[in-house]
Amino acid sequence: MSSDSDYIEIAGRRIGPGYPPYIIAELSANHNGDIDRAFQILQMAKDCGADAIKLQTYTPDTLTIDSDKPEFKIEGGLWHGRTLYDLYAQAHMPWDWHKPLFARAQELGITIFSSPFDFTAVDMLEDLGAPAYKIASFEVVDLALIRYAAKTGKPLIISTGMANEDEIEEAVSTAREAGCKQLVVLHCVSAYPAASTDYNLRTLPDIAERFRVLTGLSDHTIDNTTAITSIALGACLIEKHVTLDRNGGGPDDSFSLEKNELQNLCRDSKTAWGALGQINYRRKESEKGNLIFRRSLYVVNDVAAGEMFTEHNVRSIRPGYGLAPKYYDLVIGKRAKVAIAKGTALSFDQINQMKSTI
Repeated sequence: MSSDSDYIEIAGRRIGPGYPPYIIAELSANHNGDIDRAFQILQMAKDCGADAIKLQTYTPDTLTIDSDKPEFKIEGGLWHGRTLYDLYAQAHMPWDWHKPLFARAQELGITIFSSPFDFTAVDMLEDLGAPAYKIASFEVVDLALIRYAAKTGKPLIISTGMANEDEIEEAVSTAREAGCKQLVVLHCVSAYPAASTDYNLRTLPDIAERFRVLTGLSDHTIDNTTAITSIALGACLIEKHVTLDRNGGGPDDSFSLEKNELQNLCRDSKTAWGALGQINYRRKESEKGNLIFRRSLYVVNDVAAGEMFTEHNVRSIRPGYGLAPKYYDLVIGKRAKVAIAKGTALSFDQINQMKSTI
């Protein structure tokens, strides 16, 4: 592992290649303006086995200004024609929801933290005891925000959607220079939804090596295949948007996981991680009972004492109680020490001029 550390810790949970994947359920805007819906998503995340629920902490005024000028209007995609201010006014989570949501998460026993989008958001989240901070892809170039969050001393998770190598290096360096000791960099494609073919998952081990960090995936595809595959390439953390209903009409609902899909992600990512194991050529315990089904050398027609072994009376067949098939060419042409009945497993002591030390 080429990172500064082999793991980080969030709320006592170790995150790294040596531990099961850390699954973050991103609530985002899928509360749809209803705190009860937000509470239900917290419960769903807990029930499905997610490690954490993540919020987004901003207001339309901390992200943009209320303007109808063309550059403030969205062209194309899910939110075509809307102004930035209008979208963020609908999508943002009221700040007075944070405290009850943090309290409910504590009751449920699920970790909760957030993506702050300005200094005031960090300050509020610090007051709530947030155990970590996530820097969203669109904010990866906001080095002042990264610096401010890093100075809290909490673990940082940084998404890299749209960022090139230089921008990622600047973000990572800024975090470290500001005192961040625990850092995960998430490979991300900032499209909603994103195509799996855009993810280029072979980038994951390069991120880990190039920037000396733990790495993971912020996945905006509409199923779990990309996320599960990323585990095999070193992702130790997976973040996915979650919702009660993909057809719920909210800004992020359409590309989010529903309950059964989140359950599958939590289960299958751990299965994929467990399957990686270690480099191991030893025979597995589960295989040992099947050794008898290997091929070995058997007498397939009666052989008299002194008779020569030939292709007509010795074959490599199942089961595996006889000599290994690799001795076949050495056996052929040798003579039997004793009479051997059809169906007998060949052994060295039945064959003239053959020793077990061969």
